[in-house]
Amino acid sequence: MKIAVVHDWLISRGGAENTLAQILRLFPEADLFSLLDFIPAGERDFLLNKKAKTSFLQKLPFADKKYRNYLPLMPFAVKQFDLSSYELIISSSHAAAKGVTAKPGQLHLCYCYTPFRYAWDLREQYLKETGLDSGVKGFAARALLSWVRGWDARNSRRVDHFATLSEYIRDRIKRAYHRDSEVIYPPVATDFFTLNGKKEDFYVTVSRLVPYKKVDLIVKAFTAMPGRRLVVVGIGPDLEKVKQAAGPNVEFRLHPDNKALAECLQKARAFVFAAEEDFGIAPLEAQACGTPVIAYGKGGLLETVRGKFADERITAAERLTGIFFRDQTEASLIEAVNKFEKLGFDPAACRANSLRFSEENFRTKFKLFVEQKMSLAAKAAKLG
Repeated sequence: MKIAVVHDWLISRGGAENTLAQILRLFPEADLFSLLDFIPAGERDFLLNKKAKTSFLQKLPFADKKYRNYLPLMPFAVKQFDLSSYELIISSSHAAAKGVTAKPGQLHLCYCYTPFRYAWDLREQYLKETGLDSGVKGFAARALLSWVRGWDARNSRRVDHFATLSEYIRDRIKRAYHRDSEVIYPPVATDFFTLNGKKEDFYVTVSRLVPYKKVDLIVKAFTAMPGRRLVVVGIGPDLEKVKQAAGPNVEFRLHPDNKALAECLQKARAFVFAAEEDFGIAPLEAQACGTPVIAYGKGGLLETVRGKFADERITAAERLTGIFFRDQTEASLIEAVNKFEKLGFDPAACRANSLRFSEENFRTKFKLFVEQKMSLAAKAAKLG
């Protein structure tokens, strides 16, 4: 069987790329397609050293750095891929990859991280980051993104079956596409992030420093608690803004390697997270290290953290792996930290919870998903 795996873009390695890597491990014979591919030659082992077949966007000016500027062209670019010789198409998509053209008799399965992110839930953030949030250009950009949203909704009908990363996004797909999807939680590197039960007296947050991650909220809350130490790991456009909000009890680690990151997560007293996230890989990496989580109680983390809200009654017998705060405010987070320090969390329970999201579990469930849909397609072809 000829298999094509189509990804949105390959610029750096993140959660979507780690999921793609596990799909390629399942189907090492597959051909890889991506609108853009700028992963250096020496860093492609996670992709089985496959070189993606790219679109015309690859040759446009500054495409490696300013690729988001070309979002309106992506619906046209993805249509240029000739997949006519493939029997199975697997798209790995949070943007345009799901819009590939499939002909009758081909099976198209999509692992959808979210409906086209920059045309739906992150539209305003995208416009602000690209300087297109005001004036005539802003009006035109909003109109164009509305067209992209319509294109995305229409092309969702071309996908035979969807899988997605959380019940939270399953609901979003239902509202955007009027389609159901199967939840297969994405892979977490639980073999790399390992248990350490010996904790030190500091809290940690790991995040790209962009507005919706609310790292400034975390920093302001801990600055208001000078007796508690916070370590911030990450970089991004909000770095200076976050630094300006930080007191002397807040430390920044901008470029730790993977080993240093794992050691930080292993030693932290708790991992703090304030975003409304689709899934949230970093909080699970922390739990894999035996580190409990203090998180905003909305989005995918309600599925990945065994927790209760700070204003609820909590007992040690529940073996929770974290605690939630109800509002994205400094006061709500401070309340959760105070409640957390009155409780005891078992590192082994945190580790056990994370293993539900292991790479092996992902591969097993995704393989079963593909086999079941192929079987359905084969039966339908016989009846047809």
